[in-house]
Amino acid sequence: MNASPSRFPPDFVFGVATAAYQVEGHIENDWSEWERAGRVRHVAGAGVDHWNRWHEDYQLTRELGATAFRMSLEWARIEPQRGRFDDAALDGYRRRLVAMTEVGLRPVVTLHHFTHPTWFHRETPWHRPESVAAFRRYARACADVLRGIDAVVLTFNEPMVLLLGGYVQGVIPPGIADPRLAMPALGNIGRAHAAAREELLTHAGRVPVGTSQNMLAFSADRAWNPMDHALVRLADQAYNHTFLEALVTGELRMFMPGLFTTRQVLEGARDSLDFVGVNYYTRAHLRFVGRPPYLEFKYRDPLGRGLTDIGWEVYPEGFTQVLLSTRRYGLPVWVTENGIDDRVGTRRSEFLWRHWDSVLQARAAGIDVRGYLYWSLLDNFEWLEGWGPRFGLYHVDFATLERRATPACDYYRSVALDRELRPPREIALPLRAPAPVAATG
Repeated sequence: MNASPSRFPPDFVFGVATAAYQVEGHIENDWSEWERAGRVRHVAGAGVDHWNRWHEDYQLTRELGATAFRMSLEWARIEPQRGRFDDAALDGYRRRLVAMTEVGLRPVVTLHHFTHPTWFHRETPWHRPESVAAFRRYARACADVLRGIDAVVLTFNEPMVLLLGGYVQGVIPPGIADPRLAMPALGNIGRAHAAAREELLTHAGRVPVGTSQNMLAFSADRAWNPMDHALVRLADQAYNHTFLEALVTGELRMFMPGLFTTRQVLEGARDSLDFVGVNYYTRAHLRFVGRPPYLEFKYRDPLGRGLTDIGWEVYPEGFTQVLLSTRRYGLPVWVTENGIDDRVGTRRSEFLWRHWDSVLQARAAGIDVRGYLYWSLLDNFEWLEGWGPRFGLYHVDFATLERRATPACDYYRSVALDRELRPPREIALPLRAPAPVAATG
């Protein structure tokens, strides 16, 4: 790895990330309907009971030396019926946010993390303009929850993942699988971001507002093939940057042959980002094929590091690349997700070391990276993958819901408190055996 500064500044924020449906439990929304319809193998059910165990989970976060906690507000709890808000849910989220600040954690709050109320897709789906007003109404309620709280706010988590999964592949709600509706949907999501930001700034105070963008490193599957390289350039722009650029310029311009082409003005969206949120996990290798959509992608391990347990390449060099690519926006950056599925528990510390080094390299190159939120605090429900993956700094026994520190907790704490980045093997850490992994069905 290239030499880089080895210290984080005192104001750099170390934190963790969660999402409501993946941890809270007992939520009735579009995803729970999807589960009952048999569209996935596993059901979220009680999650890991964070809705009732949040005090404990905040304390576990503080024990890491972390000072930020990413959570999401569950739209389906807050507005279970169109236009009717649940005061108990609003009060519950408010109490959690206040308690978070009282224990020394800055809230990083996501308004939309993939899930919707059960009425949404039937009455105001994203490909229809009414969706913008629906999200504005919800954001107004969220603004009241956030009033006076020193929070960082993300309107949407990974809108391109929602678009591809829900409108192209049809593997997540709404399961439409009609690319013709995808671009109207993405445009309305951009307009909804702008509308939500207006409500937040008017009613919650001057909170920084952004989105979290899933960003991939892309490489040509065949180094000799110019069409593979052309796909890399197109995919990087379309997947990583088109939505972010739309929130800076006010214009959504997408060109991905065989999939999407659009040019839309997004009213109110110009200069509507206060920061860029980056979610980074891996690299995808792209290959041109002679039929729509003209590309195949795969995860490979050309460097011989070993794929993660979910099958993704460990490629911290790509993390540096995507962080450097945010220079075009001239905005602060938050790493809103980064993590590894490590089901035995022996690889996470080195993963952190290598990816924290990427953050320091980006900072040394002039990128204003303000904080890093590890995905995730806890093992949790991982969408299409269900209960198999183990991303948590804390292992969760899904039968008893007991939280147990993985060996990476000590390494995380040592860096978060000392601000000195050294390889795990150079730091004297208490020995902890990896927690046993229970079989999942």
